[in-house]
Amino acid sequence: MTTVGVGIDLVDVERFDQIISRRPSLLTRLFTENELADCAGRTERLAARFAAKEAVLKACGVGIGAARWRDIEILKTPSGAPVVRVQRSADELARRCGVEVWHLSLTHTDVSAGAVVVGSAS
Repeated sequence: MTTVGVGIDLVDVERFDQIISRRPSLLTRLFTENELADCAGRTERLAARFAAKEAVLKACGVGIGAARWRDIEILKTPSGAPVVRVQRSADELARRCGVEVWHLSLTHTDVSAGAVVVGSAS
């Protein structure tokens, strides 16, 4: 496998919670139903998934707006490991930048949430 790009992002959980509290409609703009169900309202988990979405964009060498937020989905395997699923605009972006496989690591505390993403090609 060849590394195409690496992305990392860190989110302040309290600030993220304040933004979501002021604009609850952001939840459905940023996250899919599956993501919202997985996080069960836990802000630190949502913040980690938001960080992962930004890290996916960074791994492709682009910034916010290059793909729709909900087209990047952060899910869990049965074992609980996080995975990236791209569709529509995010899938097109991944193809353009040559990413075939995503590797993801998430972390969070009550204070901060972060994600590291590696995009690879065969």
